[in-house]
Amino acid sequence: MNSETRLIFTGDIGFDKYMKGRENDEHLLAEDITSFLKDSDHVIVNVEGPLYDGASSGAGSAGSALPHSMDPNVRHFLNRINADIWNICNNHIMDAGYDGIRSTLDYAAECNAKTLGAGMNISEASKPLILDEAGGIGLIGVGYQRACRKADESTPGCFSWSDLDLIREKIRDVKRSNRWCIIVAHAGEEFTALPSPYTRDRYMLYLDMGADIVIAHHPHVVNNYELVGDKAIFYSLGNFIFDTDYQRSQFGTQYGIVLKLFLSKTGFSFEPLPVMVDRTKETITVCDRPEIFTNVDALEYEKLKGLAAAVLIANTKRQLTYMRPDDFKGASEDDFIRNFYEPLRSGRVPGETLDMQIIYPLSLTAGDGLYKESSLTGVVNYMLSQL
Repeated sequence: MNSETRLIFTGDIGFDKYMKGRENDEHLLAEDITSFLKDSDHVIVNVEGPLYDGASSGAGSAGSALPHSMDPNVRHFLNRINADIWNICNNHIMDAGYDGIRSTLDYAAECNAKTLGAGMNISEASKPLILDEAGGIGLIGVGYQRACRKADESTPGCFSWSDLDLIREKIRDVKRSNRWCIIVAHAGEEFTALPSPYTRDRYMLYLDMGADIVIAHHPHVVNNYELVGDKAIFYSLGNFIFDTDYQRSQFGTQYGIVLKLFLSKTGFSFEPLPVMVDRTKETITVCDRPEIFTNVDALEYEKLKGLAAAVLIANTKRQLTYMRPDDFKGASEDDFIRNFYEPLRSGRVPGETLDMQIIYPLSLTAGDGLYKESSLTGVVNYMLSQL
């Protein structure tokens, strides 16, 4: 057993739309990024969609914005960056159905890569990945409802972030014989600056269950992190290799964090590498750290959550206008409110996913100006720039 180890986690990877075929470009990643990736013991990537010959998607229209699949040749790129662990627990892994996830698992096995968070049944999806390093590390992948389609005893899919009894059991099993338990979560609201209260509460619950670190993606933008005693939550690493018209309609989707964790038996530290999609060349370069990527503790979060909710509402309005222009281009505030309060609003899981009936009232509290008392002026300015 190595007494220390270096784990790298990337944000979302999608080699389709504008990135289609870019896996073959040896200059896709700047040299500084390649060197950073190689200076690690394991690279954990979020593979945002199946590697599958039988499905394709193209850029350019709202209707084609959401399904994602990738050319199986992407596996060769993942090999080149030493990605030996593929997180496949996300809302696109089932975009090509049974055949797509089966194909992805087979290609991972061909590459001697381990997979995390999804499988052909719930037993596979929920199984922790154990690394015999730094006192032992257990990785558990979970994904949000509804879009991360849930696996069961005989159905392929993801390990749901709401299967709390089983998550508690898996964390307990990991911690019995390992120093570290890391939850890799595909969850949170798209295009949010800070986590919604129920997302933050969920990740805090995982820490209370015994997990040490939560590392999340899915919002497609960089979020803050939070140090909680000797534990940590990284709320969103943003995008790594991902570029679509759907995302270009929003702020900050070209940015990401490649996160390196240094783990030993006694503690951890981390080093972020900020990266950016250069949309003139469709390459990935190193950039300045986004102001939002900073420690936001509980006290500061209380000051900022109303403003963050207002940003999320503004970005959700942009999202609706892009996806449904006939309904929302030129829409009034009342039109948006009616959408937010529809009981069966698409994607809504009350109290935990896209619950605008919680977020919209919270957004109205931004008018109280509590955010002006925050000491995190860079975070405040980052959010205000999106309104």
